[in-house]
Amino acid sequence: MVVSGKVGLEDIIRANHVLSKVIEPSPLQRNEQLSNLYECNVYLKREDMQVVRSFKIRGAYNVIQSLTPEEREAGVVCASAGNHAQGVAYSCKQLGIEGKIFMPTTTPRQKISQVKLFGGAFVEVILTGDSFDDSSNHAKAYCAKENKVFIHPFDDVRTIAGQGTVGLEIMNQMSETPDFIFATIGGGGLVAGVATYVDSVSPRTRIVGVEPEGAASMQESLKQGKVVTLSTIEKFVDGAAVKQVGELTFDICKEKLEDIVIVPSGKECTTILELYNNNAIVIEPAGALPVAALDAYRDQIRGKNVVCIISGGNNDIDRMQQIKERSLVYEGLKHYFILNFPQRAGSLREFLEEVLGPTDDITRFEYTKKNNRDDAPALVGIELKNKDDYEGLIERLSQKDYGYIEINKDPKLFNLLI
Repeated sequence: MVVSGKVGLEDIIRANHVLSKVIEPSPLQRNEQLSNLYECNVYLKREDMQVVRSFKIRGAYNVIQSLTPEEREAGVVCASAGNHAQGVAYSCKQLGIEGKIFMPTTTPRQKISQVKLFGGAFVEVILTGDSFDDSSNHAKAYCAKENKVFIHPFDDVRTIAGQGTVGLEIMNQMSETPDFIFATIGGGGLVAGVATYVDSVSPRTRIVGVEPEGAASMQESLKQGKVVTLSTIEKFVDGAAVKQVGELTFDICKEKLEDIVIVPSGKECTTILELYNNNAIVIEPAGALPVAALDAYRDQIRGKNVVCIISGGNNDIDRMQQIKERSLVYEGLKHYFILNFPQRAGSLREFLEEVLGPTDDITRFEYTKKNNRDDAPALVGIELKNKDDYEGLIERLSQKDYGYIEINKDPKLFNLLI
């Protein structure tokens, strides 16, 4: 059963004692490059270095180890986009408990493989639904039918207490009191747990939640004063793509959060690439959100002590091309057009010589010849060396009287074609 109620300081301290048997505190590292960039002290709390490469082991293990002998015998069920599933799988194997793991069909392959690796013979992965919420509904229905225990990924006192140990570790590891702590919000378990502990021992520390632009369910709930369910979400940030946050986590965030920053997916992707290129840190989109949010607080954090919780590093290498693409589009370096391309000899050479700039590069060109037409549609992708070159490109397109549609400015068309 899911345990409701109020999460207290003693719950987090107790969870920390329990977890000391299975995990080591994750490193808290001062990042020189980010500190110089934002003119403050930026520390990264490296939950991507946990045994399951995310903070989710904390809440999952804290719940499962608290089960009665009868509940353990019945077995457990969870729903997850990946990281919670890995935490549950690892805990099941450690405690010798059978687990059924329901995951969305959209879950990256790497996360599915890791769940099977950590759980071994003790877990079964069941792929169902297009989102976390879909798979969660199926998992709960199965749970009720088979009389098994549902391990909630965020809306359980024991889960929140387990995640709150991240905050306990931060306060123990810092030689000076942090002024800001930035944490990702999916269902809200991490930020609720961290905020509960930190507010108890350091009320002056401000907790800032960060959500992806396409799944800002906590912000919308706080705006409406109640937990709401988003009709649609962008699933790219799978670790934080939740239509509805928890009731418990909502109540805590309503009371203890300083603010919520919303980050576009392209910004997350740029941050992922920068952390990899500058620091050799491999993180998933949800893990990049706190660092990506620093730009929004540049003035407030100057000269301060800032902690960004890197919540996870389970990123499928197959997604890196997509991540690079989204980053280039966001940074204004990649543009897609549908052009009315002239059907005459030499038109392509003319386009290359008279429309493209000297450092522009064609990355995609798809042309369909039409009969009895002076022109035909062409899908063209152009990568710029500098984003300032965009205005010149548009001016030359207009001067040559090409009819064109900018796909970047049409989200529905962009998602359909690119």
